[in-house]
Amino acid sequence: MGKLDGKTALVTGGGRGIGRGIVLAFAREGADVTINYRRDRDAAERTADEVRALGRRALTVQADVAEREAVDAMVRTAVETFGGLDLAVANSGVAARVAPVAATDPAEWRRVMATDLDGAFWTARATIPHLTARRGAFLFISSIGADAAAPGGAPYHVAKAGVNALTKVLAKEVASAGVRVNCIAPGLVRSEMGERLLRFHGDAVLAAIPLGRAGEPDDIGRAAVFLASDDAGWITGKILRVDGGAWM
Repeated sequence: MGKLDGKTALVTGGGRGIGRGIVLAFAREGADVTINYRRDRDAAERTADEVRALGRRALTVQADVAEREAVDAMVRTAVETFGGLDLAVANSGVAARVAPVAATDPAEWRRVMATDLDGAFWTARATIPHLTARRGAFLFISSIGADAAAPGGAPYHVAKAGVNALTKVLAKEVASAGVRVNCIAPGLVRSEMGERLLRFHGDAVLAAIPLGRAGEPDDIGRAAVFLASDDAGWITGKILRVDGGAWM
């Protein structure tokens, strides 16, 4: 018997990387999953096939989370297909081009904010009424970059810091309705974004991780299962840093 048996979930950016790790972890624990993607339909469909191979139902839905109307339509499709929604994960994110604040292109600032912060907000706004109906759970995916605030990455780090704050605000707003809201802040994970960092910085990045390795998408998936399940029934409004000890 899985920890999420009978649950339905929506994961944005669920076709690849961390999102895929969460989708598969949810499916292994018994959840049916709507997998959102923006461009890579093939990756989303491959992940959906993996979910079905685990004996669970899967739906892929294209939507750019930066667009409110697209998010609203995505959530309607998920709810109509599976009859409701128990779990939602705002995972979609893009990296920022490295530049100091004084040289950051305003268009780049808006591009990153639109997906990483606005997209998380639109996803929460659209799903919370459905989660409230089932006393479900919402998860944001942030980053330890919000804590580290490294130079040259203002759009990304500020957006993720905003997600951390949004987690606490939303958790306080919906706790009385029985909905739990938490956030996972990963460290370096072997996703496309993480692999780019490894290629650029090399072993110096790994040297800063006390447990001595980069994370895997499944490390985040297992943490997501915990926070989404009844095991975390008395946990809300928390930022769980899953990073091999990189930020203490």
